[in-house]
Formats: sequence, structure tokens, C-alpha cells
Amino acid sequence: MKFPDIDPVFLRIGPLEFRWYGLMYILAFISAYLLISRRVRQKGFPLSKDDVADLIFALAVGVVLGGRLGYVLFYNLSYYIANPLHLFFVWEGGMSFHGGLLGVVLAALYFTREKKLRFFALADLSIITVPIGLGLGRLGNFINGELYGRVTDVPWGMVFPGGGDLPRHPSQLYEAVLEGPVLFFLLWLCDRRKLPDGVLFWLFITLYGLFRFLVEFFREPDLHLGFVAGSFSMGQVLSLPMAVAGGVMVWLTLKRAAGR
Repeated sequence: MKFPDIDPVFLRIGPLEFRWYGLMYILAFISAYLLISRRVRQKGFPLSKDDVADLIFALAVGVVLGGRLGYVLFYNLSYYIANPLHLFFVWEGGMSFHGGLLGVVLAALYFTREKKLRFFALADLSIITVPIGLGLGRLGNFINGELYGRVTDVPWGMVFPGGGDLPRHPSQLYEAVLEGPVLFFLLWLCDRRKLPDGVLFWLFITLYGLFRFLVEFFREPDLHLGFVAGSFSMGQVLSLPMAVAGGVMVWLTLKRAAGR
């Protein structure tokens, strides 16, 4: 199949360029605000509209700073040591989900401490919005023609700009589906049950880690890293412990609640 070759810039005004990838972040934060506001009303959670706006701002700062620093530390530390100013060149790309997750957790911990809320209660309330941002972000990767998959002979293989002349898995779309609507639906189904605080959060950690680990078998490893542990990529090295730890914490949380 031919790559659709969508212009990554959807709007130009003089010297200003507005990119689809950036728009995906904006749509993700707007969606998170709307969905969290609705869930706050439904569940009677003690947050005002201003509190929700403050929460979204804190999470946005956490995901951007954490995502950027995570990419630097996990994926390209030597480059940024040699070119420290490029740390601020965010338009060059370079974001890490795992770093972004750590940034979001720290931001949420700060927010719950300031508002005197239970962390896991807020985490369960908010985590169901994350797949929306993940799905949109992977669509942005696809539009940019980046993070493409490994060479394949499947009928839907695509020739990506910068990926050579051979067809590759559109792994961004695999991730968009698994990390977006599939993950959202599974969390939504579980949220319909009355679960102890923390279960939904740890379930997200488990499922994301599992989905990411599996999709990485179809995704081309970062060229400057290659495989970092046998036949495993950096994404798999970071995601497998995440899935295992999340599964253990789901079990422990349910067991603790059952023993009360």
C-alpha cells in the first residue's frame, strides 16, 4: 500500500506552522478535561471546574516535561550530553511514553497533596482518559511517517518516507487501535464495576505494558539503539516490567480489599 503522505503541517500563517502532532496533544487535553469533568459530576468527586482545569494543566506539564526527559534518558542520552541545547528543541521530536507517565504520576501526587485527595481515587477517575491521548498521539506519529514498523510482506504493508523502498508494518496504527479504543473500552468495562481504589490505575499499567510489548515485535527499533537486550527493543525492556508490576499490584489491591 502507498503511504498517504499527509502534510504534517495542517495550517500555515506566515512564518507560523501548526502541525497535526501538536493538534493531537491539544485534542487529548481537551478530551481529558471534558471527560474528567463528566466523571466528577457522575461520581460526586470533590473537584470544582477550576480544580479540574488545574489538574489538566498539572498533568499537561507532567506529560510534556516527563516525556521529553524520559526520551533523553532512555533513548538518546549521549546525543543530548553532546548537544545540551537540543533538549529544548522539541520541534525535532523525541517524547517517551514511559517518561511521560512518570511525569503525570508526579504531577498527580503533587495535585492530590495540595487538594488533600486520595491519589488512587483521583488516578482511577482520570486514567480512563489516557487512551484517548495515546490513540491520537499514535495517529500523529503515522501522519509524520515516524516510528514505522519492520519490513513485511503483508498486503497492508506500507512504504514509509525515510523507511527505504520495502513495505513495512504500519505499527503506529496497530498501537493507535490497541492503546486507544481497545484499551479505553476495557477500562470502561471494568469501571462499570465497583472496584477498590487503585485497581483501574494498575489495570491500565498492566494492559498498556502488555500491548506495547506485543506491538514492539512489529515496530522497527530506534535506529541509533537497535535491540538493547537480545531481540528486545528499548520499548519492550521498559514495558514488560511495567505489565508484570501492574498485574501484581492489581492482584494485591484486590486481595487487600477482599481481606477487609
